[in-house]
Amino acid sequence: MARAELPATPERAPERLCELNADARAAVLLDAAGALAASTDPDRARAEKMAELARELFVAVDSASLAEPAEQVEVQVPGGAVFASRTPRWTLAVVARRAALSSLILYDLRAVLGELEGGPPIVVKQAAA
Repeated sequence: MARAELPATPERAPERLCELNADARAAVLLDAAGALAASTDPDRARAEKMAELARELFVAVDSASLAEPAEQVEVQVPGGAVFASRTPRWTLAVVARRAALSSLILYDLRAVLGELEGGPPIVVKQAAA
């Protein structure tokens, strides 16, 4: 059985991502100017710090590449992983468990960003009992 969740809005996008992926621990959404738009962390200072780190991550990746700016980034560290994806209007970054499947997290990031951009809503399928 499939069910449609509430579509992602800027205010709900980080929470939506964490609902879709059990490996997601915390997420932030940045607007086109790089300002924090929303976060799963209610502590504003921590959310701003995570947003700053997401901005710095893309700056570092973009400065290291001679090609077009990166659309997505994956960083693995001993204690977990960071994934981020962006469109011209939004950047969505998430901290995940180390064992997270990168292809699934990146798919979910793109799906939530797609909803924000007016794309089709994400349909969640329930496993058969």
